[in-house]
Amino acid sequence: MNMERIYCGPAPLPQELWSSWNFDPVVLVCLAGMTYLLRKHAAGLGAVAILFVAFVSPLCALSSALFSARVVHHVLLIAAAAPLLALTIQTRKPATIARPFVVSTVILWGWHLPAAYDLALSNVAVYWLMQISLLISATWFWRAVLTAEAAVVERIAFIVAGFAQMGMLGAILTFAPTALYAAHALAPFDWGVTPLRDQQLGGLIMWVPSGVPYAVAVVLLARRHWHQLTRGAPC
Repeated sequence: MNMERIYCGPAPLPQELWSSWNFDPVVLVCLAGMTYLLRKHAAGLGAVAILFVAFVSPLCALSSALFSARVVHHVLLIAAAAPLLALTIQTRKPATIARPFVVSTVILWGWHLPAAYDLALSNVAVYWLMQISLLISATWFWRAVLTAEAAVVERIAFIVAGFAQMGMLGAILTFAPTALYAAHALAPFDWGVTPLRDQQLGGLIMWVPSGVPYAVAVVLLARRHWHQLTRGAPC
């Protein structure tokens, strides 16, 4: 297999997008296996559906062209698939939230360094290292904040911190004076935007809309805590 290529293929033109599905047999087999293993868990099946959108649908090809599409792809992994997997996977509850928070933050920021990002989009092995490390570290973080024995206030604080660090990265990308990623130096023009505008849109997506899953998680945690209080259960 030629590793020195863009996973999902070269950047598609607008008229080619809806025919640019990724039918990589390895990905399809992995998703089928996950569907079978998680068939009794609605949250797990939801995570598989999100991974299908990220890796099989034309979004995968579009993320080869546009940085903003890549941000949507990453947000789906980190803030949608990961918390659903965290609710499904039955592992020992993490002893601390701080460690998975730090690790997931470092991995997210590290992969958005221009050198690391461009390498991932030019080498299939590094691409999958990026995707798997983002998903696993985010699942670890969500598993910690959703199941840890820590007080609910601490758990909510870490959820807010998780969004804050992503929003900070988005703000940096939004206000950067130049386009940072060579992988998206040309393709955005085919989509009617400059690389800098594409990067700014990606930063805005990371900065604002990506906060919705975090807000939902905070509301659900607070609501569950309130129900526990009203029933007189320990918090």
